[in-house]
Amino acid sequence: MSAVSPDPAARRSVAALYTLLSVMFINMLGFGIVVPLLPFYAQSFHAQAWQIALIFSAYSIGSFFGEPFWGRLSDRIGRKPILISTLACNCLTYLALAFAPNIYVAFLVRLLGGMAAGNGSVVQGYIADVTAPEDRAGRMAKLGAAYNLGFIVGPFIGGVLARPSAGPIGFQIPLLVASTLGGLAAIGVALVVRESRQRNKVAGRAPNRWVMFGFAARHPVIGRLMLLTFVVGFAFTGIESTFGLWAQHRFGWQPRDVGICFGVTGAAAAFSQFFVTGPLSRRYGEAPMLALGMAGTVLCTALQPFSDGHWRTIALMASMAVFQSVAFPNAGALMSRNIDENHQGQVMGLNNAAGAFARFVGPLCAGLVFSGISVDGPFYMGALIVAPAIFLALSAGRAAQRNHVGALAVSFD
Repeated sequence: MSAVSPDPAARRSVAALYTLLSVMFINMLGFGIVVPLLPFYAQSFHAQAWQIALIFSAYSIGSFFGEPFWGRLSDRIGRKPILISTLACNCLTYLALAFAPNIYVAFLVRLLGGMAAGNGSVVQGYIADVTAPEDRAGRMAKLGAAYNLGFIVGPFIGGVLARPSAGPIGFQIPLLVASTLGGLAAIGVALVVRESRQRNKVAGRAPNRWVMFGFAARHPVIGRLMLLTFVVGFAFTGIESTFGLWAQHRFGWQPRDVGICFGVTGAAAAFSQFFVTGPLSRRYGEAPMLALGMAGTVLCTALQPFSDGHWRTIALMASMAVFQSVAFPNAGALMSRNIDENHQGQVMGLNNAAGAFARFVGPLCAGLVFSGISVDGPFYMGALIVAPAIFLALSAGRAAQRNHVGALAVSFD
C-alpha cells in the first residue's frame, strides 16, 4: 500500500513559511549589523547625547506610523508587493545612511527606514493567511526565532567591519553590507514567495487607523492583547536599554561582557521559539501559555537586582527572554483568531504600533528611573508593570471562550 502524498496546499504553505523566514533573517541580519554601531556613528558627526538618542528613537517613531499603514495596504492589494517594496526601501535607506552628510539627514533617513521596516504586520498577516489557526503560535514563534538569529549574527558582523577611527566613512562598509542584504531579501521575496491573498475591494474601504483602533480597543480579546503588547514592550525595552549601564555600575562589566550576555540571551530565545513554543501552545492552549510567559518574565525581572554578575545574571536574562519567546507568539496567534481575514494586516499593524510606541517611551522612562531613583529601578518598574499582563492574558482567553468571541469584522457599507 503506497503512502498518501502530502496535500499540495500544505506543502506550499510550509515552503512559503521557510522561504519567508530565510529572507526575513537576511533582512534582520542587515538591521542587526547597524544597531550596535549607531552610537559611534552618531559620535562621528560630533553629535550631542540628545541627538544620539534621537537617532535611536527615529526608527521606532517611523515604525509606529509604518506598521498600521503597511498592514492596511497589504489587506487591500496583497502581501507580496508590500513586502518587496518595504524591503527595497530598507536597501535604499541603509545606502543613504552610509552617505549622510550630517546628523540631521541621518535622523531623517532613520525615520524613513523605520517606516519602511514597519512590515512586521505584513509578515504576520502572511503567516495567518497560509496557516491553520491551531498552528499559528508555532509559526509565529519561528518568525521570532528568525528575527533573533539576525540580531545575534548581525552585531558581530557589524563590529568586525566597522572602522570608527576613520570617522563617518568608517561605517560605510557595514552600512553598504546591510543595504545589500536588504536588496537580496527583496529579490528573494519577488522570486520565490507566492501571494497569499487576492486584491480586496472591501479592505480598501477600511477606516483609518484611529477609527479601527477604536473598534479594536473595544474588542474584549484584541483590546486586552494590545494593552499587553504595550506594557510588556515598555518594560522589556526599558530594561534592555539600561542593562549595559546597570551591569557596568554593579559589576564593572565591559561591552564584551554585555555582548556575551545578549548573545546567550538571543540564542536561548531562538531555540525556545523554534522547538518549544509551538508544541506547548498546541498542548496547553494559547492564553495559558501567554499568562505563563508573563509570570516567568515578572519573576526573572524581579530577581535580577539580586544576581551576582556571573552566570546567574546571564541565566536570568536568558530565562526572561525564553519566557518572552513563549508568550508573544501566543499573543499574535490568539489575536489572529479574532480578526477577520480582511483586516488581519491592519489590526496586526495597530498592535505592532503599540509595541513601537512602547519601544520609544520605555527606554526614556527607564533612563529617568535609573539616573534619578535607583540603578535597580528599571527592573522593579518592569516587574510591577508586567504583573497585570498575567491577568490580561487570562481574561482575554476567558472572554474568547465564555462569549465565543468572533473575529473582529467591521461593516463599511
